[in-house]
Amino acid sequence: MTAVQFRNPEVRLSEALEATRRAVTGHEVTLRELLAHVGEQGLLVFCAILAMPFLLPVTLPFMSTALGLPMLLIGIAVVLNRVPWLPSRLLDHALPSATVQHVLERATRAADRFEHLVRPRLLALTDSALANSIHGVVLVIAVLVLMAPLPLVPFANTLPAAGVILLCLGMAERDGVLILLGQLVTLVATAFVGSLLWLAARAGSDPLAAWKQLTDFLQSL
Repeated sequence: MTAVQFRNPEVRLSEALEATRRAVTGHEVTLRELLAHVGEQGLLVFCAILAMPFLLPVTLPFMSTALGLPMLLIGIAVVLNRVPWLPSRLLDHALPSATVQHVLERATRAADRFEHLVRPRLLALTDSALANSIHGVVLVIAVLVLMAPLPLVPFANTLPAAGVILLCLGMAERDGVLILLGQLVTLVATAFVGSLLWLAARAGSDPLAAWKQLTDFLQSL
């Protein structure tokens, strides 16, 4: 397994992605080489992109599993400070050079757009492997909450998805403010989804009935 590191806070994420694009220009690149170049920040940005569809109030059935599993692998990789486990045959498979260049170019432009809002802050929260592993544990929890079997309940996926996005962007850009906010949102999401699952169990495993019980309870407060 290959160790990956968080980026130097003095180097912008867009610059790091552009450097990766230049490094793999002119030859076929394997997935192993690409992961070694992009490091954790590239994986975290990808994880944030996977979580964005869940910001809709209601998501489609099975979407949380299909998109949640790659996010879970990335979260575990952050905890272990390693690239996600993949078969060697897949890691050593050559990727189309033109496709890799196109994806990295678009990712660079996207990073350049949001970097004025997200910046390195509270660097003590990301200056050690232990701290990053702790954030990775919270990310794994957020993804597991997102994958809870409540696909038709409004906002059941939205809250944990917001936590995933905040944590991923915070760690990718070493923004301690976003990391703390992501941890807070994940805590609220865990309590919310946990309550829904408990109510669903009482309502006979019917998530919509659990949602109705929860809304009735909140209206009675």
